[in-house]
Amino acid sequence: MARLPLDPIYAKALIVASEFGCLQEMLIAVAMLSVDSIFYSPRAKFEEARNARKSFSSLEGDHLTLVNVFWSSAEFLEKRKMSGSKDKTAERSLSKWCKDNFINGRSLRHARDVHRGHAEQMGLRITSCGDEMLQFRRCLAASFFLNAAMKQPDGSYRVRASGQIVRIHPSSVLFRTKADCIIFNELVRTNDDYIRNITMIDQLWLPVGT
Repeated sequence: MARLPLDPIYAKALIVASEFGCLQEMLIAVAMLSVDSIFYSPRAKFEEARNARKSFSSLEGDHLTLVNVFWSSAEFLEKRKMSGSKDKTAERSLSKWCKDNFINGRSLRHARDVHRGHAEQMGLRITSCGDEMLQFRRCLAASFFLNAAMKQPDGSYRVRASGQIVRIHPSSVLFRTKADCIIFNELVRTNDDYIRNITMIDQLWLPVGT
């Protein structure tokens, strides 16, 4: 695990994912979480940006949404290349696709490089759960159980491991959903403590004693 040049919690998540049969999805999620924000919302085009984001959004959370963006961009690029576009032309088309969809092109390119690097050095068979996102969510719960949080009566969340009270950041696709149990990957401290990069899970998926 030490040879992977990334946060230990992400390195462990990749190993856990290989056991769950969804290493490909976790490689993508880790790559997308390792770069600056994938989405951006210009104030003058806020509604357009929000509508564009909806085309990638998963009702089950941000990790799945990031996976959707990655696969959609890869599919777009592959179609351009199959149509006869040269690599540089295809990349320019992808840059326009990113702009049209209010996606940070630089962050996406960086995520693709990170994904490629980790995939090449893992030394494990890269399996995918395909459309079985339930399996991926179970894997997320097993990987990030220390960041599990339970909904409170006032709509806030209590982190199970620390007891800290947090709230879902408005940028999360789950901001208005208020799932009973979630895992998260980022804590943002302002006047309140907000969490981002969130996916809903079942409490029963968490290890006993956490």
